[in-house]
Amino acid sequence: MKHFIRPYAEFLRLPDVGRMVLVAWLSRLPTGMMGLSMLLFLRDALSSFKLAGTAVGAYFIAMAVSAPVQGRIIDRHGPQKLLRVTGIAQPLTLLALFVAAYFKMSFPLIIGAAILAGLFPAPITTLTRTVWRQRFTDESARKMAFSVDAVTMELCFTVGPLLVALMIALSNPSVGFLITTAMVFAAFLIFMASPVLNYWQQSSVEERHLLGPLTDPQLLWLFAVTFGLAIAFGLLEVGYPALATSLSLPALAGVLYAVNSAGSAVGGAVYGVMRIKLSLERQFGVLLSMMVLPLLLHAWVSQLLLLGVVAFVAGATIAPSMAVQSILVSRMAPQKYATEAFTWSSTFIVSGIGAGMALGGMLAETYNATTPFVVAALVMAAIAVLSLLLRRRNAVH
Repeated sequence: MKHFIRPYAEFLRLPDVGRMVLVAWLSRLPTGMMGLSMLLFLRDALSSFKLAGTAVGAYFIAMAVSAPVQGRIIDRHGPQKLLRVTGIAQPLTLLALFVAAYFKMSFPLIIGAAILAGLFPAPITTLTRTVWRQRFTDESARKMAFSVDAVTMELCFTVGPLLVALMIALSNPSVGFLITTAMVFAAFLIFMASPVLNYWQQSSVEERHLLGPLTDPQLLWLFAVTFGLAIAFGLLEVGYPALATSLSLPALAGVLYAVNSAGSAVGGAVYGVMRIKLSLERQFGVLLSMMVLPLLLHAWVSQLLLLGVVAFVAGATIAPSMAVQSILVSRMAPQKYATEAFTWSSTFIVSGIGAGMALGGMLAETYNATTPFVVAALVMAAIAVLSLLLRRRNAVH
């Protein structure tokens, strides 16, 4: 046990690191709440998983479109002004979405409000990961940093859904969505008051290609695999509430989310201290393949306790796979594209989640509540094979 804890204790004792980890968790907690909170609110307001999934998918796809633009702005001009604009704009646009859906305005108007909200996310996650890359140049230290980052992100997805489930149990989906929106604004204030940006390193002005980091074939292939991974996540996002609704236990969705994320957090913590001889590229493929069977088992397990076990096991390789993905991005991207590379990564992640949620809503509505899990397993199997085409590359500092 001491061997497990000591590396993390030493890491957290480094100057400001403990505070940065805490800020990373607090400021990203609404991220672990928004997808479920928005989906359940829109499902309640529109009485359709298909329409709700489409609107949430549009929100995530808009986030995907805006992320590279934000990354380029940050790499050229720094993050402060952009943070102030997005920190104020997104809560306001989320309120507009609430009004449009609550008062049952036309669906195109609701979609438009969802897209507008998705265009103004505060780039907190991207900035956190970029600062980790800039703070630590040694790959073993980066592994620890990105493993901790993945664990804190999963803790957001453990506590976040439980908070949503609690809010729904005590009130209703509308109140839950409004509280989540208020927490988005609070997250912006917490991040701005933190020491994270003290470690920001502005890159020098250099000639940049229009496509930025997308000119690198291997980085582009990594993003393609990441997109498939995110589609599976999006299917899972809809699968849990659809399954819970089919069982007439809507609050169960938040519990299953939390259990899945707890598994991911445990897996990420264990991975951070492991010494593995396989290259990172091969580790990525193995971790992806390990998700296939537990995803598939969701479709056949009906006993609630066993379902919780399956959800936990399915999550166990999520944080490790995302930690490896982040290290690979930091290794492949040159310094002048440091932030933009992570925003493109976010683009493929959120667009994949959005596409997966839209597809999952259609599958759950057209077929049954377990179909999203089966399709997620098939997608995961396909990208595990595609990841074999990633070639080993030395780190870029």
